[in-house]
Amino acid sequence: MQHDDFKFEPIRGLPEALPKDEVILWQGRPMARRLAVEAFKVKWIMGYFVALAVWRTTVSTTEVPLGSAILYGSPFIILGLVVCAILYGLAWVQSRATVYTLTNKRVAMRIGAALTMTLNLPYVEIEGAELDKRRKGSGTLTFLLPADTRLSYLMTWPHVRPGRITRVQPALRCIKDSESVAGLFVEAAQTRLSQPTVARTTGDLSAMAAE
Repeated sequence: MQHDDFKFEPIRGLPEALPKDEVILWQGRPMARRLAVEAFKVKWIMGYFVALAVWRTTVSTTEVPLGSAILYGSPFIILGLVVCAILYGLAWVQSRATVYTLTNKRVAMRIGAALTMTLNLPYVEIEGAELDKRRKGSGTLTFLLPADTRLSYLMTWPHVRPGRITRVQPALRCIKDSESVAGLFVEAAQTRLSQPTVARTTGDLSAMAAE
């Protein structure tokens, strides 16, 4: 029997139903393989274990034949493969647990494998965005929030811009067709920001009534 951990969601990826004037424009999730490479650094980690294997083999050749020296270095390769497999598994879990959503009013990010949380980023509160485009159309779209917005880097990782700890920038990480998604975001944000808003001030209305 299958169990849906997110069955409580009225709409996939969102904690509550949308208002009547809000519509979903796009939904997606990180690509597990790209997330493993970019966030979990599997290539760098595998390279580290390969370097250890080469070093161990080179050192051992001074004492034993080359064939035996290679056997001395091979455990590092095996260990590296095991570690990278674990990290890829973690990236896959993160990918499956994540839902990124663009609506005509906001960016919503359901993130977290063990502790699930949803970030709501209204377009009116996003100061800027930047696209880091990678191979085969994949990329990461990051959002710059007001300086007084406080987000935990550890709680939101890996769905953040790397290295920006003091001023955390949430991100749609390792998504497919990143350029198209970025264009959709720009169009929706510009449309939203161009809509006029009416602010009601009680004092002004009272003054008008007195006149």
